[in-house]
Amino acid sequence: MSKRFYRVIVPCLVLGIVATSLLAEHTRRWRQSTYEEFQKGKAQGVAVRSDGHLELAPKFSLLADADASYLWSLKTDAIGVLYAGGGSPAKVFRFEGGGKPKTVFESTDLLVQSIAFDGKGALYVATSPDGKVYKVSASGEKSVFFDPKAKYIWDLAFGNDGTLYVATGDKGRIYSVAPDGKGELFYASDEAHIKVLGFDGKGNLLAGTEPNGRILRITRSAERAAKRKSPEESVADGFVIYETSKREVTSIAVTADGSLYVAAIGEKNRPGVPAPSAVITTSQGTTTITNVTPGVVQGGVPFLAFPQAISSSIYRIAGDGAPEEIWSSRDEIVYALGLNSDGRLLAGTGNSGALLVIDGRGVYAQLAKSGSSQITGISRTSNGKVFLCTANPGKVFSLGPEYEAEGTFESQSFDAKLFSQWGHMEWWGPPAMSAAAKNGKESREPRLEFFVRSGNTEDPGKEWSRWFGPYSAPGAQIEAPAARFLQWRAVIHDGRPGDGIDWVSVAYLPKNVAPVIDGIALQEPGTRAQTLLVVTGQTANVNLKQPAAANPAGTVITTTSTKFEQPPQGLYQKGYETVLWAAHDDNEDELRYAVYFRGENQRDWLLLKDNLDQKFYSWDATAMPDGAYYLKIVASDSASNPPNVALKAERESERFEIDNTPPVIQKLEGNAAGMNADRPMGVAYDFQFTATDLTSGIEKAQYSVDGGEWILLAPAEGISDSKTESYRFTVHGLAPGEHTIAVRAYDRFDNVGAGKTTINIAGGKN
Repeated sequence: MSKRFYRVIVPCLVLGIVATSLLAEHTRRWRQSTYEEFQKGKAQGVAVRSDGHLELAPKFSLLADADASYLWSLKTDAIGVLYAGGGSPAKVFRFEGGGKPKTVFESTDLLVQSIAFDGKGALYVATSPDGKVYKVSASGEKSVFFDPKAKYIWDLAFGNDGTLYVATGDKGRIYSVAPDGKGELFYASDEAHIKVLGFDGKGNLLAGTEPNGRILRITRSAERAAKRKSPEESVADGFVIYETSKREVTSIAVTADGSLYVAAIGEKNRPGVPAPSAVITTSQGTTTITNVTPGVVQGGVPFLAFPQAISSSIYRIAGDGAPEEIWSSRDEIVYALGLNSDGRLLAGTGNSGALLVIDGRGVYAQLAKSGSSQITGISRTSNGKVFLCTANPGKVFSLGPEYEAEGTFESQSFDAKLFSQWGHMEWWGPPAMSAAAKNGKESREPRLEFFVRSGNTEDPGKEWSRWFGPYSAPGAQIEAPAARFLQWRAVIHDGRPGDGIDWVSVAYLPKNVAPVIDGIALQEPGTRAQTLLVVTGQTANVNLKQPAAANPAGTVITTTSTKFEQPPQGLYQKGYETVLWAAHDDNEDELRYAVYFRGENQRDWLLLKDNLDQKFYSWDATAMPDGAYYLKIVASDSASNPPNVALKAERESERFEIDNTPPVIQKLEGNAAGMNADRPMGVAYDFQFTATDLTSGIEKAQYSVDGGEWILLAPAEGISDSKTESYRFTVHGLAPGEHTIAVRAYDRFDNVGAGKTTINIAGGKN
């Protein structure tokens, strides 16, 4: 006998992860602590920070609702009165007191792109497209102050010397205009558009561009001015401080220490890649136009909302010129930057109209949502008051510097998946200090209150329970009735910046439900399944039939502790029977299995194997009598539950057969058929026999002459489908002498029965 070589094959890929609880009961905890989780809740006067912290926000109030679809530019005059420009048509509003805003400028142009005030308090207005710069007197009279004869006027900025700088496109130029209205070309860029203007700490002019997203520092050059030969030549030099990775610079903010904050949006065009489409909004409706430059007016139509696919970044450029990206997003589009009274950076975004605040470490928080699609302008007064304007629709809001006296946060609705009993509620956050404590009149104490409610519908509504609470000390027992869904609400009273909530956790106990056996798959006879597959040189792998499962095949990850279960591997081993099953438990309990069997004509179930943690079983069936059987799989969650609440589930298999007895060969006979026509010296013999099996059908039959090759036979009826089959065959060319004819038959379980007969052929011709 040849030597057999054995090797162990460990599968390289774990195809399934089966959830199992390592707890002694079903107690679970719903914990919220991340920005993504808190963002799914509803904040009112509460800021949601990117490091997973809830805190009181600066007071955010609607100042006025302008009679405009959108506002684009926001400035305050020397005495702190607020003005905003937008459209359509082009208008400038003055917001003073609590009444309706007053229109101080109006024209037939499409929109007001920018407004500015000179040192004497006069208002200047830039309109687009094909617009001009207007000067508006205190009495409201307007006159053309400067006409750059450019397609677009993007921004206005006054220098310390009273010079007005005008940023234009689509040739990317900056004009300087003296107080008397006389202008000249100050700087001509290689960029198509100068989108925003600003000044650094030394009074140098800054410019943000498109389509290469550059920040330029522009200074007047005496040498250039001396050599200038025509009005088309600039008198200033430009230096690229930084080229962002984005397409368009939308805003610049300068800090007291000379650092710059820069917002930029959009991906730069790559060769062979079409320009993105854009969504535009006008008084006539909304339209989508392709192959456009975002933010640019095309065909007389302003772009107010960018596609969601446009990305956005904010950069900080230190005083020495070192750049750093401090924030980025593929969902939020930054339209405006400003500085809060505490020195932190404010960012107005779209298309959710959210206001963000970003600190020096890059930690950001969503302070509020405006209810408009975009926050397009930010302006701060000398007393720290911050104003914002919006688009779609056009509104004006105020921010701080005082904080909300009280803020509320409602969590998202939590789905426990099963009817559950609620336990204790825990939370943590730096303790807030009340106003009285700040004045030394009472001790420092937490100023948080929590409320909870429950229900059996996904969306909280009037069909839910009332709010239970308040709970002011961590570890409080929740009083809400048992249900499937839960929601909590936090109220922060009289806090200070930094106080608030870091995480909230609620314990719950789902009602125990019985396991479910999803399906049972009996394998072909002679199949053996093992986790570690033993392969011999004569053993072939077998594909296992998979049972129906509640979850799709592949990796399943749950919130509980998990164990990795290797899938079984199949191999052929005669006499073995194998069953696979699929099961799950909605409580994610650890399951144990038992396998029972009974004969077709028996009533009682007999235990085959108990305490299995795998979902398959193979056994040597050669010790079992031939016949038909049934299996029963029993699943129990007792490993994860006390005995009084543990549950079981069971499922029976389809009928299957065991056959360990080989077929019987009967009536093997041979008769001479005469001489072969083509071989005169040979003799032909006809043979016939019957193969019978008491349990299963005959699978195949073969014959062999004198120990030679086995030759397959077809049954007399042409198909092997019965427990008894008849066979006939003829052997040609038998030489004189003794010959042994062997036959064998296989049943469906690979049992083989054999028989033989011997014939003697006389020598010479008959």
